[in-house]
Amino acid sequence: MGDTIRLAAGDTAATIAAHGAEPVAWSVGGRDLLWQADAAWWDRTSPILFPIVGRARNGEIRVDGENYPIGVHGFAASSDFRLARRTDNSATLILSDDENSRKSFPFSFELEVVYEVIEGSLSAAFTVRNPGAEPLPYALGVHPGFRWPFSGAGREGYRVEFEKEEEPEVPVITRDGLFSENKRAVPLDGRVLPLSDELLSREALCFLNANSRLLRFVAPDGAAISMTVEDFPHFAIWSKRGAPFVSLEAWTGHGDPDGFDGDISEKPSMRLLAPGAEARHAVRLGYDKAA
Repeated sequence: MGDTIRLAAGDTAATIAAHGAEPVAWSVGGRDLLWQADAAWWDRTSPILFPIVGRARNGEIRVDGENYPIGVHGFAASSDFRLARRTDNSATLILSDDENSRKSFPFSFELEVVYEVIEGSLSAAFTVRNPGAEPLPYALGVHPGFRWPFSGAGREGYRVEFEKEEEPEVPVITRDGLFSENKRAVPLDGRVLPLSDELLSREALCFLNANSRLLRFVAPDGAAISMTVEDFPHFAIWSKRGAPFVSLEAWTGHGDPDGFDGDISEKPSMRLLAPGAEARHAVRLGYDKAA
């Protein structure tokens, strides 16, 4: 895991890895809530997605007529962040472009993330800065995995509750991980989505341009993990059949549409940040015990 930073406030604690600036543990009242990476299922816990979200067609982006190879969800999760500041309950980590990043993404950037623990919650505030002379295209996402179950004995009876009603259908993802124009139905009853292995046995459930800014992962006994977002318009729910975790994701952008072959600046849902500008996004994870 390498260097880690432990943050704590009251009965709440979190551990952040400098590699990837990834939360690798979060507990409230002694209850561990984050999935613990296990290569047999998924070898990450809560990666940051940047400077793209999802898959690029053919594993590459096009910039000014040239192609650059880039992995799924970009490279932030596999990069070493610099610890800029820390207190007992907060830490600021920064990733900047360098010679290696420009081989995949030929842009100047700075990504700052500030983690803060207060009793019952873990928050992350992201600032994307463009120190360059050209517009910066980017997408940002969070991908926390949560234990399933996290309260009670079994995985049955868990659900995701949306803040507002959403459309009961999601895009069909191609075998190459690209977004098709087709949709498939999901058993979403207004705001409530019951979780099951069958539901999560295919690709991620992607709710693009969602009405909600809050999701709750609710156990049968009423205990709940919440995720509240600021300027993340898309949600995704992902797991694998039989896996002891479920991931609630929040994105500013998404994977390439099937057949897309344009410049990265033309890709749907990418943000374009003007030279010298910055943008802020935030996520707060909370935990409510069973009544």
